[in-house]
Amino acid sequence: MCIMVTHKPTMQRKGWDKTTKLRVGLIGCGSIGTVIAKAIDDGKVGNVELVIVYDIVREHAERLVNKLSKRPVIAGNADELIKRRDLNLIVEAASQDAVRQYAEKVLEEGKDLMVMSTGALLDEELLNHILKLAEEEGRKIYLPSGAIVGLDNVKSAAVGKVYEVTLTTIKPLKSFEDTDFIKERGINLRSIREPLTLYEGAAREAVKLFPKNVNVAASLSLAGIGADKTRVRIVADPNVREISHEIHVRGEFGEFMTKTINRPFPDNPRTSYIAALSAIATLKKIAGSLVVGT
Repeated sequence: MCIMVTHKPTMQRKGWDKTTKLRVGLIGCGSIGTVIAKAIDDGKVGNVELVIVYDIVREHAERLVNKLSKRPVIAGNADELIKRRDLNLIVEAASQDAVRQYAEKVLEEGKDLMVMSTGALLDEELLNHILKLAEEEGRKIYLPSGAIVGLDNVKSAAVGKVYEVTLTTIKPLKSFEDTDFIKERGINLRSIREPLTLYEGAAREAVKLFPKNVNVAASLSLAGIGADKTRVRIVADPNVREISHEIHVRGEFGEFMTKTINRPFPDNPRTSYIAALSAIATLKKIAGSLVVGT
């Protein structure tokens, strides 16, 4: 499922309806971007066409395009992609910095936006600004569920009173290699023999400290009670190979708990494979006619 922020529902979409192809631009050609692009290329997403891609490292874009049978254009820069008039939707699969740099431009150019690096949206100034733009332009911002389950229930619960939302993320040591948090604190990952809690506190700070590890904390916060009330615990565990996310929600509706165990990308152990699959499911939802779930 996805969190969908939408305004002015009576406005007609500019330049696209479901009788024609949804024309997509992709920013970020790493692990997640590659899975999304290949799914579109293989026809698994429905009436969708990948028109153009961009990556700050051009070699990444070239490597991706060479894997596809219907080769999209490689943009020389982000503006070239964003300003194309034949696009309906731009997918960000790059980084929180990319969201900060390009989200405003995408909406101003009259295009919908899918954000994978949802941690950037815990910046309230940025979030409020792009929501205002989306309203003014009659655009939509899509946030796929990413690597966790239960966001539909969190959104439903948040209609009433929610007392507590907690997220415990447990990842193998390799997921934290080359992260600023580990480097700045001089933590020797090889010396860890037992599960080590790296952080425990508010989701807002968690996303700042681990910008590539816990975008799920941002999605959970936006679906529920906010980044300051959502509590996050991040654990490095030498005894696991997979990534797990445990969510506990308690409110006037009752209580529920979920646990997701995800396989990381082999070439990007910080990211769960299902995060890319959630983006594909969101694209199918946008392009399709049947909507299942909240």
